Amino acid sequence: MGLLAAVLWGGTDFLVGLNVRAVGAKRAVFFSQTLGVILMSLLLALFPAFLFKALAAPLDVWLMGMLAACFTLSGALALGKAFALGKAAIIAPLVTSYGVVTTLLSWASGEHISLVQLLCILVCVVGVILSSIHSGPKLPQNTDASRSIVYALLSACLYGTSFWLQGRYTLPQLGPVSMLWLGYVVGSSVSLLMMLKVPDGLKLPPLKSCGTLASSSLMNLGAFFAFSWGAMHGSVSVVTVISTLSGGIAAVLSYLFFKERLSKVQVTGVALVLLGALALHLKG
Repeated sequence: MGLLAAVLWGGTDFLVGLNVRAVGAKRAVFFSQTLGVILMSLLLALFPAFLFKALAAPLDVWLMGMLAACFTLSGALALGKAFALGKAAIIAPLVTSYGVVTTLLSWASGEHISLVQLLCILVCVVGVILSSIHSGPKLPQNTDASRSIVYALLSACLYGTSFWLQGRYTLPQLGPVSMLWLGYVVGSSVSLLMMLKVPDGLKLPPLKSCGTLASSSLMNLGAFFAFSWGAMHGSVSVVTVISTLSGGIAAVLSYLFFKERLSKVQVTGVALVLLGALALHLKG
């Protein structure tokens, strides 16, 4: 299940790059979020017990869930912008460093961080620095490597904060299904308001783009359920470790389909980010 989640999340990241180049980051997020809320609403209609359990949670838990959903939406927008500007082979692994943010927030809220975890964070930081060094030929004019890395790290910070809020305040009482539904509701509502200010923002994308948009949303849902199933029936740490390989899978897909080549220094940096993230999840 962890490997399936990694493959699906890696495919999602790869398709996000295609979607933002075709319809723009905001429109890609809006259509993906809208499809997600439709599918999750159907799931709750078929299995209302999930919603009944969540309705018993106090109001402050729902408000905290909405805040976490806002962080997730902002992270998705930042990730889309990163893919629009730079190489997916660098961006996807960098986003996996969200575990660093989650760990640091857990430490700030009173949890103990071991020396091994601190070393893992240092490895990720060194990897981020190395992956941002470009020593090859001049990049195409439509690619801004430095800005894409900034947006990728911003996305990791936002996702890491969202995961920390969910794990600490919302998931125990709302449950994963209701929390995912709430996230899609908030995401689609906020992105709808954004689309109203964009010319032709609500216009349906081309048929080809509809396919990739739907595929990315379905892959994201499939990855989430695979991760949840593996975590419930096995080791959470093992499933989390394996699912973090999604960044490497997205990088491989980008190399195979887009021929995105990295310098040796960048490859070393990407490898260190993945290694640090994997070790951090394993020791988390």
